[in-house]
Amino acid sequence: MKLLFFIWFLVSLFLSSSFLADAVLAPTPTPAAGSCDAKCDTRCGKAGNYKNCFKYCSICCIKCNGCVPRGTYGNKSECPCYRDMLSSKGTSKCP
Repeated sequence: MKLLFFIWFLVSLFLSSSFLADAVLAPTPTPAAGSCDAKCDTRCGKAGNYKNCFKYCSICCIKCNGCVPRGTYGNKSECPCYRDMLSSKGTSKCP
C-alpha cells in the first residue's frame, strides 16, 4: 500500500512539474521585426544620423514590446519604457 502511494505521489509530482515548467518557460511575445522597422523608419525619418537613430530605436522598440512614440521627435510620454531607458552615460538611450 505504501509503495502504491509513493508511486502515485511521484507520478503526480512529475506531471504537475511538467505543466508548471511549460507555463514558466513560455517565451514572452516580441513584436515582429517589420513592425519595429516601420515605426523606427517613421521616427528617424528626419534624423541627421539616420543609421544610429534607427539602430537605437529598433533596440528600444524590441525591449519595449513594440512601443515607439508617434512622430519624429518628442511624445515620449506615450511609451514610458521607451522614455525611461538610459544609456551607460545616464542619457536617454532611445531617440
